[in-house]
Amino acid sequence: MNKRFSRTIEDFACNQCGQEVEGNGYTNHCPHCLWSRHVDINPGDRASDCNGMMKPLRISLSGGNPIIHHQCIRCGFERKNKRAEDDSMDAILAVMSGTTP
Repeated sequence: MNKRFSRTIEDFACNQCGQEVEGNGYTNHCPHCLWSRHVDINPGDRASDCNGMMKPLRISLSGGNPIIHHQCIRCGFERKNKRAEDDSMDAILAVMSGTTP
């Protein structure tokens, strides 16, 4: 059976807004602008060679919790991600209103 999640602890500078982000092993997007990068096939595996930027398209709710829907602007790949505790509420509201940060 293939493992579908690998915890990878990495700090990074956001390629969209330039903020320094401290990773915790579950961090997969910038908490300031919500953009991500297409580096995984399965979460945390770093097996994708695309490396395109993943735009936060929309926010949905699951049990009252925000879910961020990302789409790679290079290849079109889509992934859903749970809102992180430190995500900017202003950025979430901007995506919800259709004005991507």
